[in-house]
Amino acid sequence: MNQDEVDKIIAEAVAESKRESKKKWHKGKSSNDSVATARQVLNWTFMVGFVAAIIIYFALPDQRVLFFSVGFGAVVLKLVEFYLRFMF
Repeated sequence: MNQDEVDKIIAEAVAESKRESKKKWHKGKSSNDSVATARQVLNWTFMVGFVAAIIIYFALPDQRVLFFSVGFGAVVLKLVEFYLRFMF
């Protein structure tokens, strides 16, 4: 076995390893489009809730319960989206 054959075997093994690693960590587009759509909706709803909580904090400083309710609700939505990202 000469040096060229050894280099070819190593290059093939490295290429195969990269393909397997890419499949494992980078799934690309979700196999289930409904999960991807749900994640997008949850993410946008979280952003709207977060902005609403900030507006409530500065516009209605005496309404702490409303601020915490909206803020906590936004965080719960983000946690659900985070769960969907890694489970599906």
